[in-house]
Amino acid sequence: MSSRRSRSRQSSGSRITDDQIIDLVSKLQQLIPELRGRRSDKVSASKVLQETCNYIRNLHRQVDGLSDRLSQLLASTDTDSDQAAIIRSLLME
Repeated sequence: MSSRRSRSRQSSGSRITDDQIIDLVSKLQQLIPELRGRRSDKVSASKVLQETCNYIRNLHRQVDGLSDRLSQLLASTDTDSDQAAIIRSLLME
């Protein structure tokens, strides 16, 4: 048997079905606050993916902003204080 046929058989065994995709998109929709309350049959998969990307970008911005604020707070505190130790531990997570 050629390696091409064996790869074909392996990939067909790992293919995801349409029902699995629908289920995954539905689960993803429930995780996105913007889409959570909508009926799943009224939201396209592409809309769910777009909103997911937007949501993740927003989360990254929030994390960056909070990290910057913690860094500024750390810079303005006594480096040997308990408060500074807490801030450092938050930044390391």
